[in-house]
Amino acid sequence: MGAWYQSSYQLSQFIAKTLFGFRVVHRERIIEDGPAILAMNHQSYLDPPLAGIACRREIHYLARKTLMDWPILGRLFPKLNVIPVDQIRADMSALKSVIKLIRAGHCTVIFPEGARTLDGQLQPAQPGLGLVIAKTLAPVVPMRIFGAYEAFPRGGKPRPFRPITLVVGEPIRFHADDLAGESGRALYQRLSERVMERIAAIEYERRPPARR
Repeated sequence: MGAWYQSSYQLSQFIAKTLFGFRVVHRERIIEDGPAILAMNHQSYLDPPLAGIACRREIHYLARKTLMDWPILGRLFPKLNVIPVDQIRADMSALKSVIKLIRAGHCTVIFPEGARTLDGQLQPAQPGLGLVIAKTLAPVVPMRIFGAYEAFPRGGKPRPFRPITLVVGEPIRFHADDLAGESGRALYQRLSERVMERIAAIEYERRPPARR
């Protein structure tokens, strides 16, 4: 890991564990070597760094372009493997960058829903993830985060000490046969929906409160 990434990784770990009791279930399912896509539901601003510290490897992130305008952090994001995306226009340049990185053996996290949820519920999948899958056939690790919406909802403020758990599903392996029958947006949408269904199927039984 680069110096900036490693420092951010360690700081994020400390904050996540201290303020949100962050834990990862089935961490061993994450692909730690070679090309891979981490696909996760999107509840909060907390999701990207939490996905990052769930891995033992360095990963890349897609983030909306306007975040680059944030004071201080905006200048740091590119050093933390953040790839800006123009959400107003169809930004193929960002997806091409992700495809190139994956083909080179790197790992990236992609949120199939696109934007953060407004109500904490899962949202329909968008075709962007499917396009990346179709162009790379990289294995996808479905992950589902629980509690991030309660800890930092969209439009709200951080709420410390709300527990957050990330549950990792079994990797999905794609083959050329998975691309048959459709093309273009219809294919990309189908692939994205397949992954989203696997995310939705991930369950987590919250631990009962400790007895006093």
